[in-house]
Amino acid sequence: MESETEQRKKHWHDKYYKLFLLVPLVLLLFSLIYMGIFYSKNNDFIYKDISLTGGTSVTLYGQIDKLDLEQTLSEKLEDISTREIYDLITREQIAVIVETKTESGEAEKILEEYLGYELDEDNSSFEFTGSALSESFYRQLLIAILFAFLFMAIVIFIIFRTAIPSAAVIISAFADILMTLVLVNFLGIKLSSAGIVAFLMLIGYSVDTDILLTTRILKRHEGSINQRIFGAFKTGITMVLTSLVAIILALIIVKSFSIILTQIFTILAIGLSFDILNTWITNVSILKWYVERKNEN
Repeated sequence: MESETEQRKKHWHDKYYKLFLLVPLVLLLFSLIYMGIFYSKNNDFIYKDISLTGGTSVTLYGQIDKLDLEQTLSEKLEDISTREIYDLITREQIAVIVETKTESGEAEKILEEYLGYELDEDNSSFEFTGSALSESFYRQLLIAILFAFLFMAIVIFIIFRTAIPSAAVIISAFADILMTLVLVNFLGIKLSSAGIVAFLMLIGYSVDTDILLTTRILKRHEGSINQRIFGAFKTGITMVLTSLVAIILALIIVKSFSIILTQIFTILAIGLSFDILNTWITNVSILKWYVERKNEN
């Protein structure tokens, strides 16, 4: 038989799991406060790029000094931002993307004055999005996220049919999205429509390990609760780490030539990292607390 000391070592999680819950709770509270302050200052929940605010995107082909361009034209072009594009193999600069809220025709004249030559189809490309269209698209994306989260919550309640375990899954998914949003804003990333879609994808990524964990604990009865948690952990952490490694490798590859994919993979990598915290501390602690209280009664 195991000694009392060995049993205490084996079940250290039984003693400290409620204290572990304080870590994600503090992060969640900080995230809510941060987003409240952020919204009061910016009147929105995110920094938006021109695909969501409206404006002009200009791709200038060739080797151009990005920093000098941005510094020189910062007072002439409204809310200017620039990004470099590199060749995947040679790593040489092949273009600079200039984004601004300035109207397309005016932006073209200003850029031609700076560059000293006329812009045409061979050395540049222009895209202009109206503010009304962008705002409408932004609202539709937010509605899509809201409905996706709502339907996810309904499905979770249908599957488990108990309030606390279902709420634990929903809280964990909500925390993943909120914490990711806070870090994205803290880093000053301007979200595009692709970035909003990445948050839609994150909802699916967030709930899969939570459903695995909850199913193992509530619907399987072989072994102790600690054994069921550890079994779910081995499967779940393998799933998440595999996805995370694949996303990070893809991010390294596409970072130099695709802004859209870079933003999607960045958001997914941040979200999956927070998912490890919220699934294996937040959700585990709530479910274990629930099962122990249920067994006591």
